[in-house]
Amino acid sequence: MSAPAAATSRRPAAAAARPTPFAMPLFRHGFRPFFLLCGLWAVAAMLVWTAALHGTRLPEGLLPDVRWHAHEMIAGFVGAAMGGFLLTAVPNWTERPGYAGWPVIWLSALFVAARLVLLPGVPLPPAVAAALALLPIPALFLTVLPALLAARTPRLFGPPALILAFWIGDLLMLGEAAGWFAGTWAVGQMLALNVALALVGLIGGRIVPAFTVNALRKAGRPVELRPLPGVDRAGILALIAVVLVDLAAPGSLLAGGVAAAAGLLAALRLSRWHGLRTGQEPLLWVLHAAYALIPAALLLKAGFLLTAAPWATAWLHLQAAGAIAMMILAVMTRATLGHTGRDLTAALPVTAAYGLLLGAVLLRVFGGLALPAMTALAVAALLWIAAFAVFVAVFGPMLLAPRPDGKPG
Repeated sequence: MSAPAAATSRRPAAAAARPTPFAMPLFRHGFRPFFLLCGLWAVAAMLVWTAALHGTRLPEGLLPDVRWHAHEMIAGFVGAAMGGFLLTAVPNWTERPGYAGWPVIWLSALFVAARLVLLPGVPLPPAVAAALALLPIPALFLTVLPALLAARTPRLFGPPALILAFWIGDLLMLGEAAGWFAGTWAVGQMLALNVALALVGLIGGRIVPAFTVNALRKAGRPVELRPLPGVDRAGILALIAVVLVDLAAPGSLLAGGVAAAAGLLAALRLSRWHGLRTGQEPLLWVLHAAYALIPAALLLKAGFLLTAAPWATAWLHLQAAGAIAMMILAVMTRATLGHTGRDLTAALPVTAAYGLLLGAVLLRVFGGLALPAMTALAVAALLWIAAFAVFVAVFGPMLLAPRPDGKPG
């Protein structure tokens, strides 16, 4: 979700994303603070939630414990990744200097403030807390809007429009908590998660095959993508259909049927990308694994909605903690290496982090079939925390330090 390769530019992009020099390395490029915040919040928010699950009584805040966990995994964790993605991608798409310095500091501060005002025990009026928590994405959009307008390329508005739709989901969630709306939490949560999945499908559908073909060609194992006319477009439209049908008829047989169709199309797209040839390259196979979780989540959802199968009840976590979070981790690791001037090679701890997150997802979704429910939840949470703690430990120093090659960014 965070790679800048979501769209091709008219001229070489190497010179397009050269941020304005800034004294503090953390704010020399938009991905730096947001990727770091994403990793830190993935650990911190899960620690708070794990404590609550095991009996720690959290002070009252705007959101009850369960809703706080759901919201902060969506607006906090996923929202940070979206911020890093947009601030990195737009300069590449529009051939303008990368975002750096005070605009990045301001946006990072808004994001941190949004997390703080929603913490359990913060004594702010609900409307004030909700309003402050909703500021980061509109501010982010206004920051990149001038570049998008100047580019005069309508297709560039696709990912930002999805991010705005994601924000509408957040508005519906926090709007109910603040008393602005009634009964909109579930709709907002599903909208935000479905839009995030559509964005993963859109961006992943561009970068996964492109990175794979380029890497295999560079390794002397050239491959070609098997043409299937219309399948890529149909796959994206099917993900958009999932968003719309879940708004109009959530939990219905129609929603199950659309999810099944979208899942089959996503699997068909993935089958063309030579994922079985990437086993020796962790930075590649993790992208394929993340994308594979899209059809897995959609088909599990279809199974639940169409048959009410009890083993499929946790399909939403396969979508959120699986497809969305795995793609976030996969792209953050790759983009951090590339944009800080390092070789695109995953060290052993990074490969371990991929495995830890995959283990967390499988335990959260299916662990209750073989283990006591609380045991499965606890172990899944620990694996999640470990995966993102590794990310922070390995990539935090890279995000905080200047590029070793001395280039800006």
